[in-house]
Amino acid sequence: MKARFALVLPLLLTMISAQIAHWGGCPDPPVQPKFNLQKYLGKWYEIAKLPAQFEKGQCIEANYSIRDDGSIKVFNSEILKGEFRTIEGTAVVQDLKEPAKMGITFSYLIPYTPYWVLSTDYEQSAVVYSCTDIVSLFHVDFAWILGRTRSLPADTVLRAKDLFTNNNIDVSKMILTHQQGCDVDSRL
Repeated sequence: MKARFALVLPLLLTMISAQIAHWGGCPDPPVQPKFNLQKYLGKWYEIAKLPAQFEKGQCIEANYSIRDDGSIKVFNSEILKGEFRTIEGTAVVQDLKEPAKMGITFSYLIPYTPYWVLSTDYEQSAVVYSCTDIVSLFHVDFAWILGRTRSLPADTVLRAKDLFTNNNIDVSKMILTHQQGCDVDSRL
């Protein structure tokens, strides 16, 4: 056990310093009932998030589309230090009985991580959650509030935060994503 912990410790310290970690296992919030993937596809703008090591820029967007093989193409972009950056990933519905629970990866070398749509109206906003359990000691949360436009009404953002909180997901450190002056730089 000591050897296993010693091997995992450097990875854990890196993740803890970059993400929001909590003791115990991941919460298991309910997801969007009767989720309709076709209606969810298209462009979403990141309105707010828990800080994430892999997203540090502004003008963050995601575009979801279906590939010929049935998987979901995830094309993300951001502007970081004046540079337009993109990354392409793949999402899959892991259980057809719960299509709002997807897995997502941005590398063939990395396993799928959870991408759960907790709530969406498909036309204005979406609340998305991901959690990774680390050796059953603690978990790392990722949470996003997405919009079909670059801004959402304050009450919509508040309701999304309440949804997280009511499902034991701590969003006290959630930050707004800078989405001003982005349209001239948008390339999705």
